[in-house]
Amino acid sequence: MLTAGILLAAGHGKRFGADKLSAPLFGHPLAEYAASALRMAQVGRRFCVGRAMDGFDHVHAQGAQSESLRAGIRAARQASAARAVIVLADMPLVTAGLIDSIVVACPAGGAAAAIDGRPMPPACFDAALFSQLEAARGDEGARGLLAGLPPECRIPAPGLLLDIDTREDLLRLAQTHRLAGDGSVRLERVP
Repeated sequence: MLTAGILLAAGHGKRFGADKLSAPLFGHPLAEYAASALRMAQVGRRFCVGRAMDGFDHVHAQGAQSESLRAGIRAARQASAARAVIVLADMPLVTAGLIDSIVVACPAGGAAAAIDGRPMPPACFDAALFSQLEAARGDEGARGLLAGLPPECRIPAPGLLLDIDTREDLLRLAQTHRLAGDGSVRLERVP
């Protein structure tokens, strides 16, 4: 059963004021952290929507968040994926372990990371839901499907679901985290 990993990296960074996914964080572009986690996760095929990244098939998309989602899901469908896990490129604290836990918890339906029970990406959806994801419009993305996930499909991820929207967010992250000492492209909390 093929699981497709989809990295959504087509955002324009309007609140950031520039291409936030290329903004440096400890010598690496911001998007590289989520990409690295998805590379290490147990998925069979990887797609990056919006930009070319090593280890990913590049999928072109522009416009609203839902267009990126639709493009990634179309790529997963064309690859005959049985399910797809969606990761946002502006979430640098997401780990391969979290992604793998979400995939394992993905029954016929979906599973997602959660903060205080509120589901959010990364999220995994069964192919039976691809049509609903492809019908998404505007900046809603998969929000409606996420809201309907039962509690057992919401994987607690305290401290891992920070997304970077502004330069201040990036600065705060740089003050509270550091590059992992093992040479990997991942962050760890400063003690």
